[in-house]
Formats: sequence, C-alpha cells, structure tokens
Amino acid sequence: MEQPRAKILIVDDTKTNIEILEGVLSSQYDVYVAKDGKKGISIAEKVHPDIVLLDVMMPEMDGYETLSVMRTKEDLKDIPVFFLTAKSDSDSEQTGLDLGAVDYIAKPCNPQLVLLRVKNQLEYKRQRDHLHELVDEKTADLRKTLKVMLTSLGSLAEFRDPETGGHIKRTQVIVQRLAEVLQKNPKFAESIPSMEYVDYYATAAPLHDIGKVGIEDEILRKPGKLNDSERQIMSQHPKMGYDVLMNATHELHDNPMVKIAADIAWAHHERWDGEGYPRKLKGDEIPVGARLMAVADVYDALVSKRPYKDPYPHQYAVKEILNGKGTQFDPDVVDAFISIADELPKTYEQFKDNTF
Repeated sequence: MEQPRAKILIVDDTKTNIEILEGVLSSQYDVYVAKDGKKGISIAEKVHPDIVLLDVMMPEMDGYETLSVMRTKEDLKDIPVFFLTAKSDSDSEQTGLDLGAVDYIAKPCNPQLVLLRVKNQLEYKRQRDHLHELVDEKTADLRKTLKVMLTSLGSLAEFRDPETGGHIKRTQVIVQRLAEVLQKNPKFAESIPSMEYVDYYATAAPLHDIGKVGIEDEILRKPGKLNDSERQIMSQHPKMGYDVLMNATHELHDNPMVKIAADIAWAHHERWDGEGYPRKLKGDEIPVGARLMAVADVYDALVSKRPYKDPYPHQYAVKEILNGKGTQFDPDVVDAFISIADELPKTYEQFKDNTF
C-alpha cells in the first residue's frame, strides 16, 4: 500500500525563504506555512507535521522560544525540527541542539541539500516510529498475558469460596467505576493518573480475596457465623493474599498492576479510622485500591443474599456506606460511590447470584 505523503511545516517570517522551500518540497510533500512561532505551534497542533523547518530569527517569538514551547506539548515534543538560520557560530548551534533540534540548515538554503536532509530525516523517523510500534505491540501482549495470569489467580478464590463469581464481577465493576470518577479528582492524580490505571484497578479487584485459598474448608465454607478463633484464622487471608501475589509474580514486583493487586489483597479490610485489620492502617496510609475495594466489598455484602442472611435493599446499603464516611471509609471514595450509586441496581441485574 502506498504511504501517505509526509507533512512538512515551514515557520519563517521571510516570504522569499518560504517560497524557495515550498518550491523545493511541495512536489513530494504536503507543505504547511506559518509566518511566526505562535501560528506555527497552532498549525502543528492541528496537522501534526512529520518535520518542522523553523527559522531562528523571528519577531515576538523566535525559533528557540517556539521550539521550547513545542517540547512542553505531549503531541508535539517528538517532532523532528530543523533550525533555519544565517547564524553560523557554534554557540547558536549548541543552543538549538540543547533544545532538541535535530540539525541546522544554513541560509541561504541550498534546495537540493534541503531536500536530501529532509528525506534522510523522514526515513529515520519512519524507522524510529516502526520500532516504537513494535515495542508498543510487545508491551500490549505482555500486559494481556499478565492480565490473564492475574484473572486466573482470581478464579482460584472463586472456586473455593462459597460466595459466587457474581461477587467478584460485581465488586470489579464498582471498583472500576469508582476509579473512573476519582481519576478526575486532583487528590488521586498520582494514584490514578490515566485511564490505563483505571484498567489496572479493575483487573486487580477480583484478586482481593485470593488469600482465602489458604483458609481451610471447615472455616471458609461454614454456613453460619464464625466464632472468635475462626474469625482470627479468617483474618489472616489478607496477608496470605499479599504473599500469594508476591510469590507468584516475584519477577514483576515493579509492575503497577501487580502492586495494586497485592495492596488491595492486603489492605481491603483496613478502615479509614485505623480500626481495621490486619495492620491497622489509617487514612492515606491505606493504598487507594484497597479504599475502593472496601466500599465495593461492603456494599456487595449488604445487598447480596448469604446462607446466614437475606439481602438488604439498595437504599439501606447506600445509607450504611454513608454512615461509614470518615470512619470506615475514605470520604472521597464515599462521595464517588454516591455519584454512581443509582447505576448499581441495574448493573446488578447482569450478575445475579443463582445459588448459595
């Protein structure tokens, strides 16, 4: 398939220079023109050129300042830039190269030299972009493999726990929606910086009870309430879950998805006021994923049928979550939960438990 024509942006305040460069390049490339730096940046943001030919000496915003601004913009920062200049001193060249220019083209321009250097840079850019695509594809494949592995681990808890897979799916949906809401909250900018991280939290959520694989059946499958000694044993499952994930993924500890999953498993029974277990973490000491799961877990437990109880109505469960704001739960997470609460009854219709 024929490749689309490359796009070249010329930023120069001299009409003669523009006409010369257009004449050289327009037969092979789509050429865009701006007569000042501000306009050049505006056009670059719209057309995303493959190369920019940028004059150094321009009024108001010179070439150095224009390139500095381009390098602060995510969609422009990697575009190759040639400086066009009549200056030939080494200090000027060093300034431009330090800012990220790929090279200088001296004025007056040699048309054939310009054409050759643009062609060479475009070929280099195509090779670089292709390598980036290969890396991105490989990274995506590895991420998919990791997600499958983590999902498989989550299934272990589902098979052993008398609570059905519906619980896992429902809490996963709630965690994902909470992460989507909180991603817009500046307080969570570091913990949920992108939609990619929202996916990490959703993928990690089903692993919150993976530690229950280490609890004996007599306790895990007991139909009634647990006694004190049984509760003490059951309270060990968060640490067991953390250990399971760390041991199973010991070569991937730096992967954010694994870290989020391990944090959720270990801390989803902690409380905002420090009265939870197993480590009595308090407030912001509790990992964000665990704070999301704490709300999702309690809501689901309230509205779901269990062998020892009937389900509570949705409005009752929402009220209980509100009652725990600032004591059991992170206040910001509760606010996010309230903003999505009306969606939940309809969502739950998709994941009904059939047996107990």
